[in-house]
Amino acid sequence: MKLPLLQPAHRQFLCTSDMLQSKEYHISMETKSINTSEFLLPKMEPSKKMGAAGAAQPNPPLKLQPDRGAASVLVPEQGGYKEKFAKTVEDKYKCEKCRLVLCNPKQTECGHRFCESCMAALLSSSSPKCTACQESIIKDKVFKDNCCKREILALQIYCRNEGRGCVEQLTLGHLLVHLKNECQFEELPCLRADCKEKVLRRDLRDHVEKACKYREATCAHCKSQVPMITLQKHEDTDCPCVVVSCPHKCSVQTLLRSELSAHLSECVNAPSTCSFKRYGCVFQGTNQQIKAHEASSAVQHVNLLKEWSNSLEKKVSLLQNESVEKNKSIQSLHNQICSFEIEIERQKEMLRNNESKILHLQRVIDSQAEKLKELDKEIRPFRQNWEEADSMKSSVESLQNRVTELESVDKSAGQAARNTGLLESQLSRHDQMLSVHDIRLADMDLRFQVLETASYNGVLIWKIRDYKRRKQEAVMGKTLSLYSQPFYTGYFGYKMCARVYLNGDGMGKGTHLSLFFVIMRGEYDALLPWPFKQKVTLMLMDQGSSRRHLGDAFKPDPNSSSFKKPTGEMNIASGCPVFVAQTVLENGTYIKDDTIFIKVIVDTSDLPDP
Repeated sequence: MKLPLLQPAHRQFLCTSDMLQSKEYHISMETKSINTSEFLLPKMEPSKKMGAAGAAQPNPPLKLQPDRGAASVLVPEQGGYKEKFAKTVEDKYKCEKCRLVLCNPKQTECGHRFCESCMAALLSSSSPKCTACQESIIKDKVFKDNCCKREILALQIYCRNEGRGCVEQLTLGHLLVHLKNECQFEELPCLRADCKEKVLRRDLRDHVEKACKYREATCAHCKSQVPMITLQKHEDTDCPCVVVSCPHKCSVQTLLRSELSAHLSECVNAPSTCSFKRYGCVFQGTNQQIKAHEASSAVQHVNLLKEWSNSLEKKVSLLQNESVEKNKSIQSLHNQICSFEIEIERQKEMLRNNESKILHLQRVIDSQAEKLKELDKEIRPFRQNWEEADSMKSSVESLQNRVTELESVDKSAGQAARNTGLLESQLSRHDQMLSVHDIRLADMDLRFQVLETASYNGVLIWKIRDYKRRKQEAVMGKTLSLYSQPFYTGYFGYKMCARVYLNGDGMGKGTHLSLFFVIMRGEYDALLPWPFKQKVTLMLMDQGSSRRHLGDAFKPDPNSSSFKKPTGEMNIASGCPVFVAQTVLENGTYIKDDTIFIKVIVDTSDLPDP
């Protein structure tokens, strides 16, 4: 079938993806996709298609309406067209890269043509060059060659289903419409959803009406419509109008399947058990035998009922005795509770009295402390005078000793005495300098101890000795919390430490160990990003062989003041008030030699260098 060439008013081709059955191509639709629902058979209405005898009327002829309003063009996924053309294609219509017939041709500044996908592949390289002349390709100077595209779409080709018998010749631009609407050798799926077969378009009508396994058929017994593939199963197991016989071989020989369940409940040959089975009767037989058994075994059944009644009486008696014992226990417990309540009230009264006494003693202690402060202020001048007197006394004694020594020396010793005084003043200055150096050395020693235990990789391992003593001090309120040595995310990173409440804090007080993370003011805070955003993992180390460490992790809240740039020595601590229950901590292998280990890990993987 030949189509006229496109007129100038139809030069523009719009391409969008729509997969065709071939794996090598996808379809570009301009206005709409082809809807296979147009090929569906008309819906059958059983009430209209059943004749007087109950037989189904024949279906109306299957009409396939082609979709001629959709203009469409095949677009290969990669490269150009691989169709079989009626005539040899000129080289000017072939891509310089894939050497196939051009698809959506693009022309370069040097005049060579490429498929759209081939040009995209060339432009993706760092220095694209034309494969024909090796000239550089400039992206902005590559343009669509619509004239060449129209000429290519007008080329005559053989139908893709030529191998199945189609002899049509048509233009490349009309191929998709031909395959979708006209080609009688195109494979189409069966119009019934359950059927998975594919048949040629020319055979689709016969398949749907005569060969499809899922076409509707009329049951010969109940006259209902069922799929052909399930008709035999319907008649064998489901059809209520099929005549069946009693499975127990009774006198009823034939009955409908719909009546079978009602018959089985009354069938004399149906197996059953004695109605006194719950009382101990073990007789089994047919319904007829059961009736005869119940009529002849009345005395036996009465005896079974009597035994069953006696066992019930024994159980009731046992339950009554147990109830009496329970009531006695309840009364005893009630009496104990009453005595405990009285004792609690007495203890509360004693506690109130002790609180008032403690308040009175506190006021006395406060007044005495004020008096001691006043006395200390009055004694301070006298203390200074005493110290000055002691120093003057020692100076006088030393002077007397020197005078004694100087009197025993001749006149030449006068000069030596002056030199000695000068040396003493220098010695005094040196002593003062040594004292200053001692203070500085002590400060440097403290700094060295801190630096020696500090880590610079964001990991802190904190060893806490004397756990029992420190926890008792926390319980008594002497030392509520402990701070770890500082650790850092790097030599120029964040400065941090951990804080632990051995007896808990907040809602974990008295029941849990509370563990917190603290941001400290560091030397290089001005170079670091704020607020602090690194993931923090808190962990209690298991010292046993199983190494079942307890841990929790959190991401800092950027809006919390705990993770903003510190303005004081350290920020407010943030962490877990109920980190671990004290029962779990003290009954496991987390304490060894009265020592626990706490580990804090700060994620530094995404931390930029300052």
